[in-house]
Amino acid sequence: MVKKSAIDPRIKNLLHLLGYSSLYPPQELALSRGLLEGKNLLVTTPTASGKTLIAIIAAINILRKGLKVAYLTPLRALTTEKYREFLVLDNLELFDRKIKVKVASSDYNSSGRELADGDVIVLTNEKMDSLIRHRTEWIYDVGLFVADEVHLIGERERGPTLEMILTKLRNMNLGSQILAMSATIANSLDIAKWLDCDLVENNWRPTKLIEGVYKHGTLRMNDGHQLKINTSFDGMSSAAIDIAIDCLDNGGQALIFAETRKRTSSLATKAAEAVYKRLNKLTRKMAASAAAQILDKGDDAEVTRTLSKLVAKGVGFHHAGLAHLSREIVEKSFKSGVIKLLVATPTLSAGVNLPARRVILASVLRYDSDYGGSIPISILEYKQICGRAGRPRYDSFGEAVIVADSGISAEEIYDHYILGTPEPVSSQLTNDRTFRIHVLSTISTLPGIKRSEIYDIFGSTLLAQYQMKTSIALRVDSAISYLENEDLVKSKNNRYIPTEFGKRISLLYIDPLTGVEFKNSIESVERTTRNNIGYSGNKDYDNDNNNDCNDNTHTLGFLHLITNNPDFYPKFPLRKKDFEEFRIIIEQHNKETFYQINEYECSRSVLALYKWINEASHKVLSDTIGIEPGDMHRIVEVSDWLAYSLYEVAKVLKREDLLLEIRDLRLRIKYGVRKELLPLVMLKGIGRVRARSLYEAGLKDIAEIAHTSEARLSAISNIGPTVARKLKEQL
Repeated sequence: MVKKSAIDPRIKNLLHLLGYSSLYPPQELALSRGLLEGKNLLVTTPTASGKTLIAIIAAINILRKGLKVAYLTPLRALTTEKYREFLVLDNLELFDRKIKVKVASSDYNSSGRELADGDVIVLTNEKMDSLIRHRTEWIYDVGLFVADEVHLIGERERGPTLEMILTKLRNMNLGSQILAMSATIANSLDIAKWLDCDLVENNWRPTKLIEGVYKHGTLRMNDGHQLKINTSFDGMSSAAIDIAIDCLDNGGQALIFAETRKRTSSLATKAAEAVYKRLNKLTRKMAASAAAQILDKGDDAEVTRTLSKLVAKGVGFHHAGLAHLSREIVEKSFKSGVIKLLVATPTLSAGVNLPARRVILASVLRYDSDYGGSIPISILEYKQICGRAGRPRYDSFGEAVIVADSGISAEEIYDHYILGTPEPVSSQLTNDRTFRIHVLSTISTLPGIKRSEIYDIFGSTLLAQYQMKTSIALRVDSAISYLENEDLVKSKNNRYIPTEFGKRISLLYIDPLTGVEFKNSIESVERTTRNNIGYSGNKDYDNDNNNDCNDNTHTLGFLHLITNNPDFYPKFPLRKKDFEEFRIIIEQHNKETFYQINEYECSRSVLALYKWINEASHKVLSDTIGIEPGDMHRIVEVSDWLAYSLYEVAKVLKREDLLLEIRDLRLRIKYGVRKELLPLVMLKGIGRVRARSLYEAGLKDIAEIAHTSEARLSAISNIGPTVARKLKEQL
């Protein structure tokens, strides 16, 4: 154990200012293993055991030396959360200078210069990877890299990026300290060896964790006791709700993980009246206020209205289909105790920290798109869900309960999940896509690199600890062959450099296959003499304002190209009732496509995007094609990035005749408007709804608004006096 006298005085001051009287055992262990001596550490301890404070202590030590700290997370939600936690350094008087904490999670095309004056920089893994590709200079001033949730190296989609980041950082010989952290890693010795880290492994947690399985009214817990659950609450038949209500009756909060979005709202609806009866007068008032916020500041989608009604009862649900603001209000309300019962999809288990006294897994089955059906979750995922059990400030214990109602016996579930050991974390750098992406990135970052040096870099990945060098070399060779054939890289004297096209694709942070598809489609378009070089003012939008199917545009073709490549997500399959509508759209816009579009190979996302740029509301999108606000937000965000990438590829190919059209389409995607509204949405405070109101009132461009009185502007629907005044101030 580390004595207080051995701890740096400034850290003592930090602990005092944060209200800590002593360190947790994992924190003491990290200090004893050389945290303040710059040792690389892999810290594997349970959720809520103080890993973030370990990172803050290490950060203070590095900041004292005048170096920077980079904190890497796998999710944007975690990036925001960690940014807020590190702001403590900005607010506490620990240094003779102001500590700047900055955050970045998107804009992969940025070189990161805007972050250069930051002392602590919190980033997503993808943003860090992008900065390495841009050869951002301030990376060489980073004295500490913190890799949070490092077990996600084993995650199919995000894992390869994190593995390559850590591989590259180690090969860059920066001399920086690496602090990798996770709650659960079964093969922690292997990961520590790969990262050249000392292992800090400790099972201590501030609240005791009790795990159990529920079957036929009885909870069998791993501390030896059994608990009878009253199943007569208002005639409800859901075991998960019965278990949750039992927790509420004993003064706790409950969190149910359900297998689908539909079931989250279904369970929350079933529980609403029972929970509402248990709220006191003050909580009811606060719940009503939170519900009103969701309606007032949210959208008009059915899912939002349903959520608002349930939050007013002290119940909420949480999934990726909710708008960002709705999710924020739900998270805040649950943390403050206004929402007593929250039902969420498993994505929350890897997101923001929302602990509850009792965490209930409604089913161990999950739908897997690759498998094409439901399969049991891994032990690793279950243990991550367990980490949500126990509120350190309120509870001395936490409970994780699995409901045995999925056709698997309670005994099997108990033996496999409760008594089982999580699966080892293994490399996911195992397919052609990941190799072509990261081989191109390596060549673009290190132009002139030899093939043997590429072998060496990939030979120092986690994958290389389990596969033969010849196998990895074959994958590298295959990737290089593809990149050369598609003119993304070229070689001379066994050294490789990116072409202009290849360099741009790498910096755009898209799959080379996507870049090639963009290139081929653009080259298939016949050149025109139309002056489309760029946006030069309102006159660019005067012609063909409401005619997307004229011979000079390729709107549907570009939308299909944007949504039908490896980088686009989320992809929702067309339903039977969508095919006829989409077939009609294809027939109406067949002149806009680059090749024959087969509706059976398209996703519902292209239909949603088409409706979005023609000003369909969230209510219409949700009610008619089942695309909820959160999904539409991600579709727009990813499409905006891919439309920009398409624009940049057109620039590389010197297709000035297409640039204005692509730029217009990108703006339409961003704002969700028809072409005629583009001049209006350029005004600050004017979105798609207000722009349409102005247009319908006869104000079709900025000049007309400038010559309109404030009084007339105020009278226009959705404008009002405040917006009218701000418009006049702008102009």
